Amino acid sequence: MHLTSIIDNVKLKSKELLQKKVLQNIILVSGVTLFISILGFIKETVVAANYGLSIELDTFYVAILIPGVINTVFLGSFKSVFIPNYINEVGKKGNIGSFQSTSLMITLVVSLFFAGISYLGTDTFLEILYPNKSLEFYNLVKLQLPILLFAIFFWGIASTLGALLNVNDEYRLSSFAGIYTPIFILIGIYFFSDQFKNTILAWGTTLGAFASCAYLLIVAKKKNLIVLGKPDYQNSNIKIAFKQLPAKISSGLLTALNSVVDQFFAAQLVIGSIAALQYGLKIPAFLSGLLLVAFGNVLLPYFTKLVLSNRKLAFENLFKNLKWVFIGLVVITIFGILVSDLVVTLLYQRKEFTAEDTQVVSTIQKVFLAYIPFKITGMIMVNFATSINKNSIMAYISLVALVLNVLLDYVFMEMYGVFGIALCTTIITVLKSMTMYWYLKRLKQENDSITQ
Repeated sequence: MHLTSIIDNVKLKSKELLQKKVLQNIILVSGVTLFISILGFIKETVVAANYGLSIELDTFYVAILIPGVINTVFLGSFKSVFIPNYINEVGKKGNIGSFQSTSLMITLVVSLFFAGISYLGTDTFLEILYPNKSLEFYNLVKLQLPILLFAIFFWGIASTLGALLNVNDEYRLSSFAGIYTPIFILIGIYFFSDQFKNTILAWGTTLGAFASCAYLLIVAKKKNLIVLGKPDYQNSNIKIAFKQLPAKISSGLLTALNSVVDQFFAAQLVIGSIAALQYGLKIPAFLSGLLLVAFGNVLLPYFTKLVLSNRKLAFENLFKNLKWVFIGLVVITIFGILVSDLVVTLLYQRKEFTAEDTQVVSTIQKVFLAYIPFKITGMIMVNFATSINKNSIMAYISLVALVLNVLLDYVFMEMYGVFGIALCTTIITVLKSMTMYWYLKRLKQENDSITQ
């Protein structure tokens, strides 16, 4: 009888959880993201079969590095500060048309500025980060980079449109935007690789970015979410967003520079080390990306709305859910490490991708998998900090993490080669997550003392 009572209680709790809108949205976005991620993995297996650990693939990762940093750091940072302050603007019944126009103008100007800087600074970037490479290496990077710079504009507009959809609970529709890039890359490899083998990955990425932007624009327009007005840079919420932006950008830039540092050290090793590092990151990125997109898209608007209504309850929900999320992710991580060799063999080992490549990539992958519980819970805490406009702490944490990353990359690379670079990344991720937890715990205590 007691066991029956426990089972009934679990069923009741599960039903209550599934009825919660925020959990429904997370599950919905996770499902869409899973579908897109599977398509992305199909794309990766095709790329692996056609390129292996080759110079063409190495140079593509180098060429997309700066555009990727711009997208993640500058455009992603503005999207993060856009959401809570746009919600505040809607909450006070402000001029949302003006807010939207101002945000789009900022995005376009930032995209143009950094695309120009990237193009003009290509030679300097290559000479500093990748010295003593072959002429073929440099030429292949320079061939692909101008193509990828166009993607920055489309990513910029898409980030604002995607944020607009998320604020209005259109998570499913915004999540489908990620489907186009893998589709265009697959089409390119199957139908145009003979003519454009050296640039097909770059063209697929840029055309996919354009298609994603066009899709989000059409959806937002049909949902009547676009309400453009005269830009107003004196708007109070725009000013708050501007004040938060330097700290958010600094944090994002310093975090993104970790990838640059990792690639710099990997480039000092044998040809194929950069590609091996990237392939080792694919499965962890799949698992973490699946949850990062779902949690990130849903939780930032959720936290912002909850903080506005009940700040104390928001803190309580955060720490209660962090514990269970972390435990669940530890179980997933252990399973992932156990099947790592098998997964890499099934996904990649064919044609140019040899058994030796599989062994290298699988070992790197196991090291990266270990950071997943800390990365996901860390991201949840970052979203919470952004929702209460506490972005400055992230800049300080990221600065210390970058310094440690440079030092540990050098030490571990000398000891373990490319595996040491992966080990360093995992250690840094763990330390950042633990520091963020301590900071938010202290904020909760301060908030509790004020509300008592």
